[in-house]
Amino acid sequence: MFKIVEKKVLGQDIKLFKIEAPDISKKAKPGMFVIVKIGEKGERIPLTINDFDPQKGTVTIVFQEVGKTTMMLGRLKGGDVIEDLVGPLGKPTEIENFGKVVCVGGGVGTAVIYPVTRGLFQAGNQIIGIVGARNKDLLIFEEEMKDFCHRLIITTDDGSKGHHGLVTDVLKQILAEEKIDRVIAIGPTIMMKFVVKTTQPFGIPTIVSLNSIMIDATGMCGVCRVNVGNETKFACVHGPEFDGHKVDFDLLMSRLNQYKEEEKIALTTL
Repeated sequence: MFKIVEKKVLGQDIKLFKIEAPDISKKAKPGMFVIVKIGEKGERIPLTINDFDPQKGTVTIVFQEVGKTTMMLGRLKGGDVIEDLVGPLGKPTEIENFGKVVCVGGGVGTAVIYPVTRGLFQAGNQIIGIVGARNKDLLIFEEEMKDFCHRLIITTDDGSKGHHGLVTDVLKQILAEEKIDRVIAIGPTIMMKFVVKTTQPFGIPTIVSLNSIMIDATGMCGVCRVNVGNETKFACVHGPEFDGHKVDFDLLMSRLNQYKEEEKIALTTL
């Protein structure tokens, strides 16, 4: 059993849990994830690690309530326990001094790119952060990102805060004016797809973290397969981060939409 030692509401349907998991916290690195199962008959879902503290023996996850399992997870309180927490899984982010790096976070993906940004900052990179959301109420980790960005730009789709528009609007302007050595984007699949389309003409290495459907997270079930460079990869063991220029985003989005009807039916049983 894994005890929730802290719960925070970060925004509309967005929750943060700090969980006692000493063994996981000792091995966790930016970019890695855990598999969460609430109870014996619960669904297994992947959630990327937002933070980790080996001294206190905790890991932090951030999630948005969008389906039955995340809604059930959101009902838990501080002091409650999660039955299964497996990790850390996946390959960690490649952290080294690349030079000038743009870190793009969209929606809940900002919680995921936060530890990556911190790691790259501490490795000596010059960091430009771009954080986007549909509106100001969905912006998260803005203050935390400021601590590890030399420059942070906020965007909202509706113009309620920062730049009125998309993260790609700002990114395109930056790429046209400055020499950028690397771009890392984490957020909705459609956002990552268009970040990649924005960087392709400039030939800038672009890393994305894929949120494919997962079950066992060991590479055996094959559910999380993605097409990268015309090769089948398993996001759970080969990723979750990949060269964005090689990812077949259309296939990924098609697979993510496969179970929409079943997800709607599941919500009726809450």
